[in-house]
Amino acid sequence: MTRLGVFGALAFVAAPVFAQDTVITSPIDGSQVILSQPDVAANSIRAIDGQGAKLRGLDKVSGEVIDLELAVGARAQIGRIEVALGACRYPEDNQTGEAFAWLEVVDPLRSNKVFQGWMIASSPALSAMDHARYDVWVIRCTSA
Repeated sequence: MTRLGVFGALAFVAAPVFAQDTVITSPIDGSQVILSQPDVAANSIRAIDGQGAKLRGLDKVSGEVIDLELAVGARAQIGRIEVALGACRYPEDNQTGEAFAWLEVVDPLRSNKVFQGWMIASSPALSAMDHARYDVWVIRCTSA
């Protein structure tokens, strides 16, 4: 094998050593998801926990728009779906534009959760809820 081939093989074998698994626990029901990702840089931006979040819901059939302010741990109805807010975090330098919230959305007519995960205010399509009638997205975090 050439030097490049040996080096490439060693890099491929050693890559999992440098990766770090992240366990995300739902703040609402304690369920866990394991994500494999590379180490986070030391100069990353610090996230601040908000007291709640402002959410917007849309009934796609009637066109009704509903704005909600939920405290962390609270639940609310938007039409027939129930939205629970587990956490809301934002960068310490930009509270209004870059908020991200852990949401769980349940439709009583379906047997499973419609949505569970982090939703980002500035890019709601990155982690969007998929429901035939309702749409929910994060506007911003709220603080004291």
